[in-house]
Amino acid sequence: MIDYPWLSVCGFGAHIKSTQTKLIIQKKNSVEEYPLDEVKNFLIVGGHTISTITILKLIQNGAFISFFEADGTHIGTLRPFNDRNETDIHEIQKIIPRQRYAITLAQGSIKSRMFAIGRLEEKYNIRLFYEGELDFLCKAQEELVFLIKLDEIRRLHRLTSDMYYEIMSRHLPVELGFKRRTFRPQSDPINAMLSFGYAMLFGNCCVSIIGARLNPDIGLIHDGKGSLVYDLIDPLKAEMIDPIVFSIARDSLKSGEFDVTSDRCILSDELIRKMINLFQISINNKKIDEQVLNFCRSLRNKGEFRVLY
Repeated sequence: MIDYPWLSVCGFGAHIKSTQTKLIIQKKNSVEEYPLDEVKNFLIVGGHTISTITILKLIQNGAFISFFEADGTHIGTLRPFNDRNETDIHEIQKIIPRQRYAITLAQGSIKSRMFAIGRLEEKYNIRLFYEGELDFLCKAQEELVFLIKLDEIRRLHRLTSDMYYEIMSRHLPVELGFKRRTFRPQSDPINAMLSFGYAMLFGNCCVSIIGARLNPDIGLIHDGKGSLVYDLIDPLKAEMIDPIVFSIARDSLKSGEFDVTSDRCILSDELIRKMINLFQISINNKKIDEQVLNFCRSLRNKGEFRVLY
């Protein structure tokens, strides 16, 4: 049985084939079989081989087949002729009350970051909050529900996010030059590592969003390309990416693992490989899938949107 409404094969080198009733995924030392009529969204991430007869059978059974680069970048989708389910969910995305969903996401992001600061304080027996900062974050979380305009929600969300990074910077080596989150190109190694980790998280979430047949470009807090992905990963960053980056920066980062030029910071291949191995453990795909499903169910059933953090 398939745990979620989509099935994905990731990495490289799998052989994908089928019988009359089963989809078969053969990897190095394993063979996985799935009932062909249960596969409705098949996600192929990376480089694999698949027979044309298998593609035909999947589409004849009403399945969508989506292709991604290894980093989760969506390349394209094959779909059954005249299928309107995807169009319908995209139309729902366009008309939902964005403010309600944006408030829930912003609250979830504040909570996740407050928990992250608390865990760090407890682990190292330190005090990171300056006077009044914790109270401000708690009040901001409560005040979000009274905001009406989307710009007001975005402004408070951005302010609390900036506060979080500034607070976390207090436990990091000053010489690394990290004070707050900045936009690309990154000029310090911590921002460069965060961007790399967030890109991995983005790719994993994008796969799930396409699997749920959602439009990744119709966001709630964010606008533009990939905006829904940015929305749904925001409450997950403080758990899945930030602890890895801050731990490396605090305990093991060496000067030879990055190079700061006049306009950017370049991470070494060795550091990137190290981060990939750690992020593959810390990024919880099951939790991402559940986050996407929560949003999808809320759209279809017009119910409460619950954010995981």
